[in-house]
Amino acid sequence: MDSVSLSEVTAIRRTHLGFMHSFRQQFSGVPISPKFCSSKVDGPKATLSSNTKSQSVYGGNIAATADSGYKINGVNLKSRTLISSVKERLLLDAYDDEYGGVIVDHGKLPSNPFAFASMLRASLSDWRRKGKKGVWLKLPVEQSELVPIAIKEGFEYHHAEKRYVMLTYWIPEEEPSMLPANASHQVGVGGFVLNQHKEVLVVQEKYCAPSITGLWKLPTGFINESEEIFSGAVREVKEETGVDTEFSEVIAFRHAHNVAFEKSDLFFICMLRPLSDKIIIDGLEIKAAKVNVIKKIAVRVSNNLLECSSCTY
Repeated sequence: MDSVSLSEVTAIRRTHLGFMHSFRQQFSGVPISPKFCSSKVDGPKATLSSNTKSQSVYGGNIAATADSGYKINGVNLKSRTLISSVKERLLLDAYDDEYGGVIVDHGKLPSNPFAFASMLRASLSDWRRKGKKGVWLKLPVEQSELVPIAIKEGFEYHHAEKRYVMLTYWIPEEEPSMLPANASHQVGVGGFVLNQHKEVLVVQEKYCAPSITGLWKLPTGFINESEEIFSGAVREVKEETGVDTEFSEVIAFRHAHNVAFEKSDLFFICMLRPLSDKIIIDGLEIKAAKVNVIKKIAVRVSNNLLECSSCTY
């Protein structure tokens, strides 16, 4: 049997005993024996021997073989391979990103919070030793009980969606964090639909601030994720008024700050050519819609509205 250094045996034994001290119950539904191995010291080297004939460790069944080796799930292993395997099972599954950091595989997170806490601490030590930088930890909403554990270990909130929360950790203490911040902007669009009679399509919103109640405005809205600006304008007009349109060009935009959720806001006005003229309003958002003749247009974009001077409504 291969001999291993005393430091290796001591390290894995200390890690195992510390790990077992936190767990007196099952680890992910697999019984764990409190006795994993014992070491016999002979000078600067030590050998690893089985303390029982067969033991279950972290989901794998380990048994001593006749030639002083080991079997895990029926596969013959030497001691050094065994130690490496057990060390890996103590760490979170993760893969490297393009910038010297790691991304934790959220699909392979342990279900037991105590197991997660122990594996997270061991993983951070391992990543720090390997010189890793940023850590991305995505926690599904089904495992939200893991969030305070990660926060306690020093992780910070990055962003949240309906199905998950993203946390980050910057390892190098001597360097400022280079992890990109959360999205800084939201993008809105408005459709300036002008027909051959110089009539523009306008709407009244069903729910709005008292100061703009009854105001006629362009159909507007926010673009969806991975949606082009011109596609968003065409979609919003269709949803609010039922009118089909074709994109012509962007005619105006404005950039504002500290808008919703203290984010910046980009708003684009797109010139659209109508392909149909039948108006069918969206009763959930729109109170009324119509077309009006515009004699002269002076455009000023403000608060997601296209204000027109010398307009006849």
